[in-house]
Amino acid sequence: MKIVLLSGSTVGTKTQTAMTYLYNHLKLTASEHDLTLLDLKDYELPFSDGRNYLDYQGDAGLVTSELMSADVILIGSPTFQASIPATLKNIFDLLPQNALERKIVGLVMTAGSPKHFLVAETQLKPIIHYMKGLLVSNYVFIEDIDFYQQKITNDDVTRRLNKLVEDSLVLAKSYQRAWQEQEDSYGF
Repeated sequence: MKIVLLSGSTVGTKTQTAMTYLYNHLKLTASEHDLTLLDLKDYELPFSDGRNYLDYQGDAGLVTSELMSADVILIGSPTFQASIPATLKNIFDLLPQNALERKIVGLVMTAGSPKHFLVAETQLKPIIHYMKGLLVSNYVFIEDIDFYQQKITNDDVTRRLNKLVEDSLVLAKSYQRAWQEQEDSYGF
């Protein structure tokens, strides 16, 4: 199974720290899978101009093809101005409308205040649903107070991140088994 982790911002460290934690946890507990960590800080991406994602070259072509070939996508997003960052929204705009069909999507949100707890509910989840992604029901919300010097210091946060990985893999395996049974029933 191909698992892509997307750190959805070009600035700050908290989302990157959370996504790196998830990546390292997956390497330890699920190393049999193909793991890729895409940190948007490492790429130069143009703003979407509406063309087919296959027509993009360079970093845009690389990032979109990695996401399109994933079975599981774990998305990390900071909260800027009570919203997701434009860099993450641009990634969705670079992809086709049904890009997340048959993909399990787990979410991690970071924010400076608990007042932003519903940003994932009101902004990120509707995009994932529109693009046909299958969301893991619970997402992980992490506040600034849960980090210190680019480390997660709250054991409850790491427990919830580990649970997000477990739930994502169980959901992905269950869907893959069910889809295979459905395809086998066609008798082709």
